[in-house]
Amino acid sequence: GRPVYFVTGKPQGLGKWINRTTGVASTAGKFASTFALGAAIFNDIDKNLAEQMMVKVGQAYRFAEEEPGNTQTACLVSPYFYEEDTYTDDIELAAATLYNLSQGADWLKEAELTKEAELTKKAELTKEADWLKEADWLKKADYWGELEPISPWMELGKGRHYQFYPFINLGHYYLANSKDAKVSAKYKEFMRQGLECLRKRAEGDPFMNGIPYIWCSNNLTSAAITHARLYNEVTGDATYLEMEAALRDWLLGCNPWGTTMIVGYPAGGSDVPLYPHSSYTVVSGDLTYGGLVDGPVYRSVFEERAGKSLTKEDAFAVFNTGIAVYHDDIGDYASNEPTMDGTAGLTYYFATMENMGAGQKKLSVQKDKYGAVVRIEPEKKNIFLVFTADSMFQGGEKILKTLSKAGVKGSFFLTGNCLRMAEHKSLIANIIKQGHYVGGHSDRHLLYAPWEKRDSMLVSREGIMADLKANSAELEKFGVPFSESQWFLPPYEYYNSECVDVIRNMGYKVLNYTPGTATPADYTTPSMQNYRSSQNLIEKLYNYEKTLGLNGAVLLIHPGVSDERTDRLYNRLGEIIQTLKKKGYSFKALNEL
Repeated sequence: GRPVYFVTGKPQGLGKWINRTTGVASTAGKFASTFALGAAIFNDIDKNLAEQMMVKVGQAYRFAEEEPGNTQTACLVSPYFYEEDTYTDDIELAAATLYNLSQGADWLKEAELTKEAELTKKAELTKEADWLKEADWLKKADYWGELEPISPWMELGKGRHYQFYPFINLGHYYLANSKDAKVSAKYKEFMRQGLECLRKRAEGDPFMNGIPYIWCSNNLTSAAITHARLYNEVTGDATYLEMEAALRDWLLGCNPWGTTMIVGYPAGGSDVPLYPHSSYTVVSGDLTYGGLVDGPVYRSVFEERAGKSLTKEDAFAVFNTGIAVYHDDIGDYASNEPTMDGTAGLTYYFATMENMGAGQKKLSVQKDKYGAVVRIEPEKKNIFLVFTADSMFQGGEKILKTLSKAGVKGSFFLTGNCLRMAEHKSLIANIIKQGHYVGGHSDRHLLYAPWEKRDSMLVSREGIMADLKANSAELEKFGVPFSESQWFLPPYEYYNSECVDVIRNMGYKVLNYTPGTATPADYTTPSMQNYRSSQNLIEKLYNYEKTLGLNGAVLLIHPGVSDERTDRLYNRLGEIIQTLKKKGYSFKALNEL
């Protein structure tokens, strides 16, 4: 019963109300990015269909650039409509999607026609395939991306109904993952700036909520937590994790109304939406389970647009005395109507969190009393060789050759000091090239806790966070992103519970050597009272293996030691590997888990 309009780029409306459409790009850009994903997915399922999608992608993208501007919905009866006023983010997303796919998908690089394609279509398909392959998608995406660095609703803290849609800029995320370091850094900063706007607006709010209560405020909340999750994933920056958790908890009931914002979820919850504004509920008497409702809305907006919509006494009346209101009432279409886009976004976010949790559950570990992992999968007969280096790295080449000859992978933990030294760059590049794990060991090799009073701190929480960020930035220069370097071994292999908490809150897994294995003492020199020769260390290691076993053990050897120590344990690494292999052990690197 509702009229359908063509996307023409002109203002439209069959009744009294006319929209403010200025172009086609907002819709054509969304179309192009969606069909690009579709073509990538269906390339392995139905190649003919994928090729037809490719044609549409090219046509839609060119349509977007030829007629820039926004397309708004048109209403016949209602005086309000979806007032989208932006479009550059949609063209950016289309170009960024194609760029992202071109980095890792063969379909865009090797677009070939199937025999089933109609002869009359071949010329058109070939033309589109060539154009898609030859276009500089990074340059195109960057051009449009720079025009909207921050999603306007984040920056302004306000907006009309769907004025700034979509509520999250996924094009920025794709570009933040770019292999071009300058582009990547630029879009990581754009993502950070958006979150910082929210954080500043949330200052002083007990719920850490800087979301404006415009119509469909929960859509913005869903977008914000996804934005925060993706930012942390691509940067490792933990600055906004607390805000992410607070906004997630807002949707799960930590809000002034004490109710979740998801229909019927969690099952058996003490207070969940039970009367969503939904024709399905009216007709069937059933709930739209899992649907994210619109959420709190400014009192003024509710009164103007849905003020007479309530069908029963307001159960939340005592809480609806501030600037925003929420009603669990089937008549309230302003705050209690399930919303498809917010639900879809939240589904992605929850799926991500579920996968993270499942991954953590799958990996069985043993930890020391401070919370660091000291054995990994102790039920399996694997040993994890780890090597930590600061400025001294003279044994690196020897270790690399030994590992290669033995056919095993190791895990290297390097400080920023090490990563910055010109004489180590070639070696580090080879370590990465040969597939060994490379992670952080702090930036400046700071001692986090005093030797004589371990429960104290020598570096503040903020100092540790800054140290880890700097270390991660140096790893990224070698093409090792945070997502591939989430195991962290603290400097000096020394820390306390507070240090571990700070590091873990930044998204890292804290690792240390297995106590009693003796090999970490290979740094000692003859002038030290606690000096241990390599033979003594090896004997202690083998004795430890006899009594306690090395299943899942983290075995640490230093690839750089003082010149005073000529008896270097890394020279006997091959002997250690062969002996332990004969005892039935295998060797794994952390990136092989």
